[in-house]
Parts: sequence; C-alpha cells; structure tokens
Amino acid sequence: MTENTKILTSESGDETLSIQSLAQWGEGKLAYLKPIKSDDLGRIFPGAPEVAPGLNLFVLLAANGMPIMITDSRDTAMANAWENDLETVSLH
Repeated sequence: MTENTKILTSESGDETLSIQSLAQWGEGKLAYLKPIKSDDLGRIFPGAPEVAPGLNLFVLLAANGMPIMITDSRDTAMANAWENDLETVSLH
C-alpha cells in the first residue's frame, strides 16, 4: 500500500481518503485518551520505561497515534490535553 492508497470512499465513489490524510485528520486539534494496564505498556510502546505491573494507566495520543503522555491519572491526561487546546475522545 502507498500513502495515496484509498482506504475510504464516499457512496458516490468520487471522494477518497488516503492513509496519510487519515493520519493527519484532527492533528493539533484532537487527542485520544486510552486506558491501559501497565503490563501492556512495553508491548504498545516498546521504548517506554519499565513500570510496576498491575497499574491502571492512561495514554494520551495525538490524532496520528503518537503518544503525548502516559500517566496514572485520567485527570492529569485531560488537563494536559486542555492545556494544549486539544479536544479529547475516549478510546476503550
């Protein structure tokens, strides 16, 4: 697949959305808040530091999927998004 490969097409077939366009959609405007277990941190983010197992964590992700922050407090993640003028969307 190339960057210009269409992944979504309108019903009429005349509008498409590329992978690159989808990754940039909401950039600088949206952030995703995802709850995770500390046990999954290294699998999801291979470069993350080692953390005690069994902790509930929250990952704040940019619209393109890049991690902004990882914290044990949902309120801290939300405050960071708010401070950076990002609208948050929860992922489950």
